[in-house]
Amino acid sequence: MADKRIIYMDHSATTCVRKEVLEAMAPYHAERFGNPSSIYSIARESKKAVEAARGQVAKALGADPDEIYFTSGGSESDNWAIKGVALANRQKGNHIITTKIEHHAVLHTCQYLEKEGFRVTYLPVDRYGLVSPADLEKAITDTTILISVMYANNEIGTIEPIAELGAIAKKHKVPFHTDAVQAIGNIPIDVKAQDIDLLSLSAHKFYGPKGVGALYIRKGLKVHNLIHGGGQERRRRAGTENLAGIVGLGKAIELATADIEGHNQTIRALRDRLLKGIQARISDTHLNGHPEKRLPGNINISFEFIEGESLLLWLDDEGICASTGSACSSGSLEPSHVLMATGLPVEISHGSLRLTLGDANTVADVDFVLGVLPGIVAKLREMSPLYKGKKGG
Repeated sequence: MADKRIIYMDHSATTCVRKEVLEAMAPYHAERFGNPSSIYSIARESKKAVEAARGQVAKALGADPDEIYFTSGGSESDNWAIKGVALANRQKGNHIITTKIEHHAVLHTCQYLEKEGFRVTYLPVDRYGLVSPADLEKAITDTTILISVMYANNEIGTIEPIAELGAIAKKHKVPFHTDAVQAIGNIPIDVKAQDIDLLSLSAHKFYGPKGVGALYIRKGLKVHNLIHGGGQERRRRAGTENLAGIVGLGKAIELATADIEGHNQTIRALRDRLLKGIQARISDTHLNGHPEKRLPGNINISFEFIEGESLLLWLDDEGICASTGSACSSGSLEPSHVLMATGLPVEISHGSLRLTLGDANTVADVDFVLGVLPGIVAKLREMSPLYKGKKGG
């Protein structure tokens, strides 16, 4: 029996590793395996490779190399940024500002800090998932020590007005952190021009390896360490460096930021073809997120009268990989906190589908999905008492 065709449309959850990235990493698994903290020749080669990757990340962000620290991924970077600033500045105040639609790596960290005596303001968003700069400015008090707003939402794809929010934070002399895990490779970033003090990223979101990320920390910013032990990462983050992973991250971010606009044009054209096809073929749909200020490959759409988990299973049977929201929440039966924050009714949010396109997707993939999705939705609706009630008047 021939292998089933697989169409991968869940690039916001993770991406494959590019061939060029694998090739760059390969020597550091074998012949160039030295510990970067040692002093003999193969260790010095490893150290040079780490520093070269640090330079690649810094260039992609408009930062200085000594402002880049390697981590295990986006969740660690978010934890370090938020806990590190909060604990280092506790004598100045205990107030943190974030939003209701952040990734759980930010929300759960803030909830932890609330138990430790910190006060957190969770800013609302509008129906498109946008944060209001005016709301941010109003929320700042004399005790505010950190603002954390994600660059682009992982579920609905909405891109926040980061430069405007950063300028407000700078005006009030409050450190500004952004979780840019979904933004790298999709949006040009300049941390200096956008007044970003801390930025989190993760390699596996832009065709790099899993288990490695980075945190940008503006020079001079007071931040406590999260992990203690050895003297790695200039005594800021203990633990033997993930050598091959760091090399892969450096190569991946270099490739991902080489031609962002050209990449976006290609992906956006596929996304628009898919979105228009869905809306033309399936009634009672609702596009979630901003119609224009969104990630180029993101479609988050709700189908009334069906349940998203069932939809995913039927799509998987056709070889289509998709999501109902964040991959980190896939085991939960609760409606998406992001969709709830935009005001979408619970019964509609349960029928949401996230399709996120990437470099490997083609027009043929899009047309295949358009060929099977309407039939799946129709079959699921025929099983729904609510849909039968609608048809019956």
